[in-house]
Amino acid sequence: MTSSDSLHLPMIGWREKVALPELDIANVKAKIDTGARSSALHAFDIEFFKRDGVDFVRFKVHPSQRNQKKIVAAEAKLFDSREVRNSGGQAERRPVIQTTVVVGVHQWPIELTLTNRDEMGFRMLLGRQAIRRRFLVDSGQSYLQSSKPKTKLKGRKKKAQKRKETQT
Repeated sequence: MTSSDSLHLPMIGWREKVALPELDIANVKAKIDTGARSSALHAFDIEFFKRDGVDFVRFKVHPSQRNQKKIVAAEAKLFDSREVRNSGGQAERRPVIQTTVVVGVHQWPIELTLTNRDEMGFRMLLGRQAIRRRFLVDSGQSYLQSSKPKTKLKGRKKKAQKRKETQT
C-alpha cells in the first residue's frame, strides 16, 4: 500500500463504539490503540472446553464500563493461546478467538484476546493488526465511525441543564 492509497482510507477516532455480533455484543466502547499489536476484550469466568473434539472457550463480558449488572455470556472456538505483554509490561497467556467486528458500516474478521480489563478505562482495545490497511486514526477525534454515547448529567451540570431548559 502506498501513501497515496492511505489517503482513501476512512477515518476512525481514538475511541469508537463497536459491535461483536457473533458474541451477541451489540455495543462496546473500544479504544483504538495503535500502540497495541493485538486487540483485547474484557472477559471473566473464562472456561475452556471441548465440543466434538474441538477446543472452545466460554466467557462472560460486561460490555458497559459503568454497568456491572449487564452480563453477556458467550462462547467461541479457541483459535490460539498466546503470551501477550499487558500495559504494565507483564507477560500473560491469553486465549485468542476469531470473530467479526463492526465499526460503523465497516465489518471484518479480527483476532481477539480475552483478558480481565476491570481496572482499565475501556472494555475493548482495537489494536493495530485489526485496523491495518482499513482506517486512518485521528487521535484528536472520537466516534468518527459511530455515534457518541449519551451520557447522564451529574450534579451541577444536571442542575444547570434544568435551569437552562426552564428559561427557554
